[in-house]
Amino acid sequence: MEIEEIRNNIDAIDDDMRSLFLNRMKLSDSIAEYKNKNLMPILDKNRERAILAHVTEGLGRDSIYVYRLFSTLFELSRARQAETISRQSKVREYINNGLDAGGAVFPHTGTVACQGIEGANSQEACDKLLTRGNIVYVKTFEAVFDAVESGLCEYGLLPIENSSNGSVRPVYELMQRKGFSIVRMTRLCIRHELLVKPGTKLSDIKVIYSHEQALGQCGRYLASLDGVRTEPCLNTAVAAKMVHESADLSVAAISSHKCAELYNLEVAADNIQDSDNNYTRFILFTKKPRIYAGANHISLVFSCDNKPGALYDILAMPSALGINMSKLESCPVTGRNFEFMFFIELDASVLEQGVIPMLEEMERTCGSFTFFGCYSEV
Repeated sequence: MEIEEIRNNIDAIDDDMRSLFLNRMKLSDSIAEYKNKNLMPILDKNRERAILAHVTEGLGRDSIYVYRLFSTLFELSRARQAETISRQSKVREYINNGLDAGGAVFPHTGTVACQGIEGANSQEACDKLLTRGNIVYVKTFEAVFDAVESGLCEYGLLPIENSSNGSVRPVYELMQRKGFSIVRMTRLCIRHELLVKPGTKLSDIKVIYSHEQALGQCGRYLASLDGVRTEPCLNTAVAAKMVHESADLSVAAISSHKCAELYNLEVAADNIQDSDNNYTRFILFTKKPRIYAGANHISLVFSCDNKPGALYDILAMPSALGINMSKLESCPVTGRNFEFMFFIELDASVLEQGVIPMLEEMERTCGSFTFFGCYSEV
């Protein structure tokens, strides 16, 4: 048989498969209507297992391919059913409120709380996200949330992740506990320098101050220094200011070139970070949800049952809609053995077809579910 004849046969089968698939999806709509009327969950794992066992029985080496084909059919069917199911959900209400409160243009002004002092990386990120913003500096991450929660500031800005040192877990935990909404995000390329008082030699240094994330990002350089200890502090800019105000010539700070100029310090060593591809992501958040035009990035956190296939069932939902997952990270649940929360980020807009129903199904299915917002990156 010639290849063209084989391909013609395949085309004919494909046409039949398309027709059968569309008929199956119509029946999925009927199933969804029944489940909606009787308040039944979309996922019926026992039914799916029974079908998979039936269609793969006695197939030998072809069983794995048939298994994957029908697993994909189930994912698409669940995605279709989620669009039909109409039940009250917190996440839909949250998104609708955010769309109503947002607008076509993101504002350039507003009062924003930042952790640190003048010269901090947070200040540079704030200048990118809110070009005419009025910055209020506070000492801690939680104080940023408190400033927004109390109404002192309209926005809060904090680092959420570093490409070398991972997620800033306390910020994720505060976001989940406080229930605030991410409205914008940016990333900065971070270059660390070792700053000293004028006249200090590298051999004079005994103590280095910096934020714990910055110390972690410069691990290899710090390991090369003999007889030097590190002391974490609130911020890289705070570290530079501490050195500036100290009379001790044996102290140094890991900070930025901007802080060297701001606090009259000299650069003893530059580009001391472990990786040149060292980026930190910063989020801008508000107390109440806001979703602006062009928002195409979604963040959320969820937990699921600790049993085989539970996580896969959740992650299959965006996959069925062709949505890219740009982040997946697990975090142990404090006080519970071998239970985890999962942070995920999706490249999608809540205005895209199927996205809100998918989020609603996640909310119904997951043990816990927190939607952090839909936003764009600057």
